[in-house]
Amino acid sequence: MSQPSTVDAKENMPGPTSSACLGMGRSPVLAKEGMVATSQPLASLAGLEVLREGGNAMDAAIATAAALNVVEPQSTGIGGDMFMLYWDNGEKQLRGLNGSGRAPRAASLERYRSEGFTTTPDTGIFSVTVPGAFDGWCTALDRCGSGKKSLSDLLVPAIHYAESGFPVTSIIGNAWRLQEKKLAAWEASKRIFMPNGRAPHVGGIFRNPGLAATFRLLAEGGREAFYHGPVAEAIVLASREAGGLFEMEDFADTRSTWVEPIRTSYRGYELCEIPPNGQGLAALICLNILEGYPLSKYSYGSADHLHLAIEAMKLAFADRDRYIADMDHASVPVKGLLSGEYANERRGLIREDAAGDPGPGTPGGWSDTIYLTAADRDGNMCSFINSLFSHFGSGITAGDTGVMLQNRGFGFVMEDDHPNCVAPGKRPFHTIIPGFVMKDGEPWMSYGVMGGDMQPQGHVQVLSNMVDFGMNVQEAMDAPRFRVLGGREVAIENGVPEEVLAELIGRGHDVARKGGYEGFGGGQGIVCLPEGVYMGGSDHRRDGCAVGF
Repeated sequence: MSQPSTVDAKENMPGPTSSACLGMGRSPVLAKEGMVATSQPLASLAGLEVLREGGNAMDAAIATAAALNVVEPQSTGIGGDMFMLYWDNGEKQLRGLNGSGRAPRAASLERYRSEGFTTTPDTGIFSVTVPGAFDGWCTALDRCGSGKKSLSDLLVPAIHYAESGFPVTSIIGNAWRLQEKKLAAWEASKRIFMPNGRAPHVGGIFRNPGLAATFRLLAEGGREAFYHGPVAEAIVLASREAGGLFEMEDFADTRSTWVEPIRTSYRGYELCEIPPNGQGLAALICLNILEGYPLSKYSYGSADHLHLAIEAMKLAFADRDRYIADMDHASVPVKGLLSGEYANERRGLIREDAAGDPGPGTPGGWSDTIYLTAADRDGNMCSFINSLFSHFGSGITAGDTGVMLQNRGFGFVMEDDHPNCVAPGKRPFHTIIPGFVMKDGEPWMSYGVMGGDMQPQGHVQVLSNMVDFGMNVQEAMDAPRFRVLGGREVAIENGVPEEVLAELIGRGHDVARKGGYEGFGGGQGIVCLPEGVYMGGSDHRRDGCAVGF
């Protein structure tokens, strides 16, 4: 692990270290042997137990992701997709894995239009793409696992909580309750996720025996049992009953893809992201623009600071919406979008005294989710994200399997000349992005922020909070956030003073005051400190925690 510079030492200290600290909230967690940070305590402990038993960061991440499928079912599961960045400390290599699924073979713009759609739907069977998450789990474990823990071992905590039940936590329970109408529209979903005709109350015990049986099947049969066996068969049957397009061949073709991370330098730190079809590119574009401004000379959370960050993010989103697509089906000008020349050109569009409403540039060259991170005693680190997209995805559960299907097809557009237009076997635009930061060629931080469009905005804000304003990882997670909404609209979280909002409004921003994790996501992070120590932070906007030993 890298040795921080004098500046790093300040930003990595385990207590309040800067004027930006709000004087409230929890301290970061410090540990030496291993650490897990995620959005639900039972899942964090499931991963930690794997580390304590000699598993590595990859093993812990799979156990944690599986447990989250059970204890945070509105956000994640094997009916969804995943992405991962993994630092292999033995080989000194950062690997990227794209575990997102593809549209069925019969999907096409013409077919969607024949169904009466003018935009891609956000619920129902036409919002579903092939779930890629479980193939991603198996692929990641085969290459990066310790070899000491089998898939069967790692599914034990998830099976236990699905069979025996677990108490529903506050934020998860409240989000669950708000989806009762969506769940009630589908018989299997209503039966499984609304026992007694309603969502379980906070503190109530919830069980999902069908999912427990599915995990037992997968523990024995692996990816074959999912993509060639009973799970795929159940999804195809549910699709046919709903008038959908899936056939078994769509599942047999599913494969995750190892990818080279894309990256950019920001004041000596290197942020690494998964390349498109994910939106990590937007975070990199934004940082390239912001590097031209001396943010640390501004007061943290001032109108000057927020205005520049908001304007840079809007420019990045304009390019995101124009260019990001499945790179197997479209040319995405990654090199041009990340060039210094392009950053200079885009920076020139920002007025420091007025909000803009930018469109995409022309470069040269060519919302619901869980995020978890794990680190082990050998210096391996895993940045892992798994998602159904919206709360309870499409709303459709595949029969008695307990598997809720995602609605990632909503990420496509229905414009025949757009690179992200729906097409057979194509991956849609994805919001979920794991982040990883390098310093001097060594790992510095594994982190992520959940929440749809909030994710690249969260990556930028958390990293800038630490690099520009000297916060530790917990402070950086807890600090108030902004969220660009489109046009000149921007949401500002509670904690930013009213006089700052007034000044932003005076510059032309259409400001909405909002709060809570629904608007501003939730994040986790693990930072490498000197002498082999890990520092973990977990966002107060979620139910979770960082734990270590």
